[in-house]
Amino acid sequence: MLYHGVDLVEVARIRHAVVRYGQRFVQRVYTATEQADCLAGSGDVRYEALAARWAAKEACAKALGIGLRGLGALAVADRPRAGFHEIEVVRDNDGRPVLRLSGFAAEQAAALGICALAVSLSHTDELALASVVAWAG
Repeated sequence: MLYHGVDLVEVARIRHAVVRYGQRFVQRVYTATEQADCLAGSGDVRYEALAARWAAKEACAKALGIGLRGLGALAVADRPRAGFHEIEVVRDNDGRPVLRLSGFAAEQAAALGICALAVSLSHTDELALASVVAWAG
């Protein structure tokens, strides 16, 4: 069985949240590893990288059939949700993005019999996209 999730986010939306809420937003949504991956060599924030990781978290949640806690009006009130840190985008030894699940997200993946996840990230200056495919078998 295959499960798929895709998400598209405007980079400006993430930039606005970072500018408005600062580290409070960044720490709430992104793990320390994700934060480090989204800093340019100069230490400047790469908003498109943050947006791509946001999209990956959303796409993964869609593939798992769950929502993310903290999305306010976008979340369905009675639907179980995973925390932002429970879906983490890390890099493998070759630099490719991979997903690391924990907590409720990992429990849901196990309940669906998911044995592998693949994530693809892409972005322009304005938009970030993520696609997640989950294999159960």
